[in-house]
Amino acid sequence: MATANDLRRGMAINYNGDISVVLDMQHRTPGNLRAFVQATLRSIRTGKSSDVRFSSTEKIEPVPMMTTKMEFSYKDGSDFVFTDPENYETVTLAAELVGEAKDYLVENATVTVTFVDDKAVSIELPSSVVLTVTDAPEGVRGDSANNVQKAIIMETGITVQAPLFIKTGEKIKIDTRTGKYMERA
Repeated sequence: MATANDLRRGMAINYNGDISVVLDMQHRTPGNLRAFVQATLRSIRTGKSSDVRFSSTEKIEPVPMMTTKMEFSYKDGSDFVFTDPENYETVTLAAELVGEAKDYLVENATVTVTFVDDKAVSIELPSSVVLTVTDAPEGVRGDSANNVQKAIIMETGITVQAPLFIKTGEKIKIDTRTGKYMERA
């Protein structure tokens, strides 16, 4: 049995008879009080998030998790369909679970999907992705004294700030953690 000090982001635990995923956690030691762990948990069954405070020595029950590399296949209404490249099994994930990752998903993009009790609980993107520019307005000449950037629209619909020399149809690399332009691909 582990203690609350062993909690980590992305970990699954059994909390109040329900399996929950740790979205965020902080270890706090206020002035002359006892240390505690403040965690944000999301229930797998209901999908609701809650803030929970554990004593730092409180026992928790970790739940085994399995991660699988999967490829994005297509969007089905508001849901996203992923395929396991080894056995071609498909998994449909709700838009709430995919979250901000939808801005970087193109066909055959590889992601890591985490399962707990055969139910997908989170999706993790690679640190960078290559996307095609669909709309890049012409840059203004003579504005090159400093690092001038323009707003361009990518194939997934997101808007990214990029240098003036980027043109429509080019492929560029984008950092998925910050959403910023990295380089030409």
